Amino acid sequence: MQPTFTIRDIPIYGDLILAPMAGFSDKPYRLICREYGSAMSYTEFAFANSILHDNEPTRRLLDFDPSERPVAIQIFGSDEASLEEAARKVEQLGPDVIDLNLGCSAPKVLKRGGGAGLLPDPVKIGRIAARLSRALAAPLTAKIRLGWDEDSLNYIEVARALEDNGAALVAVHGRTQAQNYDARANWDAIAQIKQALRIPVIGNGDVDCAQDIERIKRHTGCDAVMIGRAAAGNPWIFQRRELGQVTLAERIALMRRHLNSMVVFYGPERGPVNFRKHAIRYLRGLPHIAELKARLLACASREEFVAALSAYA
Repeated sequence: MQPTFTIRDIPIYGDLILAPMAGFSDKPYRLICREYGSAMSYTEFAFANSILHDNEPTRRLLDFDPSERPVAIQIFGSDEASLEEAARKVEQLGPDVIDLNLGCSAPKVLKRGGGAGLLPDPVKIGRIAARLSRALAAPLTAKIRLGWDEDSLNYIEVARALEDNGAALVAVHGRTQAQNYDARANWDAIAQIKQALRIPVIGNGDVDCAQDIERIKRHTGCDAVMIGRAAAGNPWIFQRRELGQVTLAERIALMRRHLNSMVVFYGPERGPVNFRKHAIRYLRGLPHIAELKARLLACASREEFVAALSAYA
């Protein structure tokens, strides 16, 4: 079987990938999405300094299951030496890929100079990519946005700086840092990056249904499609199924399984609380759910979730 594309020498079978999302793409949900068709896993991003301090929450972020392979561990930061040291440390965990986050626009990330905070400085991005590429045996990849704002659309320069300094793949979120998620994704820009680079390019942004998957692929020529918010509570999108085609019984069965895995991973107290945000997203498009959503957001145990779902069903 021919791979859809390769990340250097790592074959990727499939053209849909769950995006790394803080608070959502944890190990329990990544395993579900891999089962449903996501072609590889990206961990939630981890701050380089936190990796070096080796605290328990960061170890949990970096935890992955062998069945997720190929798996990319995503890191962020702004200090070049710390990023190199952190990358060397996470490589010891055995990921297939190490990914540099250059796209997150969350204030706590920008405050540290990481994520999209590096986009105004393509020269520094090139230095970081070169440093990490030399230090690592695993392929280095990166996820970027189009620039800081509409007045600084330097995505071609950033993408070339990455490729020229050893990056094996670039994933592109088709918005600027300033746009966050408020504007339509610029698929033309993703197409320009794909045409400018020799390495694989993943397109990301405004993919909400199966039809959008085919549209962005035709429009950009990207090697794969990364799906973020639309995949929350909807792993069926990796099967190219519309959420409206998923029965209530299927949703509830998967919610129960997902809840159980959250309890195993996070424990009986934290697991159900962390599951709340997933639970309400599984209910998208269902009728008469306002009362159920309110009840689920108050659930504090597995038993309360099961009772609420059983009553609704």
